Amino acid sequence: MLVVDLNADMAEGDVLTDGDRGILESVTSASLACGFHAGEPAVMRSTAAVCVARGVVIGAHVSYRDREGFGRRPVDVDPETLGRDIVDQWAVLSEQVEAVGGTVSFVKPHGALYHRMGLDPSVAAAVVGAAARVGAGVLVGPGGWVLAEAADGVGLRVVPEGFPDRAYLADGRLAPRTEPGARVEDPVVIGARAVALTVRGGVQAIDGTWTPVEVETLCIHGDVEGAADSARLVRAALEEAGVTVRSFLVGDGPAAAGPGR
Repeated sequence: MLVVDLNADMAEGDVLTDGDRGILESVTSASLACGFHAGEPAVMRSTAAVCVARGVVIGAHVSYRDREGFGRRPVDVDPETLGRDIVDQWAVLSEQVEAVGGTVSFVKPHGALYHRMGLDPSVAAAVVGAAARVGAGVLVGPGGWVLAEAADGVGLRVVPEGFPDRAYLADGRLAPRTEPGARVEDPVVIGARAVALTVRGGVQAIDGTWTPVEVETLCIHGDVEGAADSARLVRAALEEAGVTVRSFLVGDGPAAAGPGR
């Protein structure tokens, strides 16, 4: 039986919108911004409350300290400071999530930090070490040996992630956002790419070649127009293809906000 988690990056706006609520009707996990690239305590709490009500597993969407650049610019910071920043972000989010009866269960870095930890062993070690200190147990990130090697050292589970709404390069990396076609906007195409990633283990790269991508979770970016439609159509396409959509924490202990969908 093919199983995949469907996640979205959330709580990145000033308020919880109807579109955000629509996304949370379809996903099984959600990574909530913790204030460093976006997010305020009130929207963290309101988003967490919907997650709790719907049984959506909650994670900390940590980033470099870069609100001006939305966390998408590389920041030179020493590993010790980076580790402390991640722990601090987890604590800020946990306070809001616990206030509505939920728990933060995993870490997923955002933007530049996400990409860098998949390539730089020192950054990977800092992120993994911080996740271990807060007791996350699970880290969502790119597949590959750099992150896997760091996580193995502390017994942290890495859940490899795919992006049906982003274009890939032939080597399996995401196409830079500055490159034409880097974003996939048609919800029907996004759904088809989600099925390819899950069922066929890869996707057509931006140059037309086939590239393998290991996935246990698929991300729908919540900060773009039409994200709720994309999430709904992706879930429908997966289920039509015979894929079970459920949280990667089901069967692995208590989920962040209940049993998952």
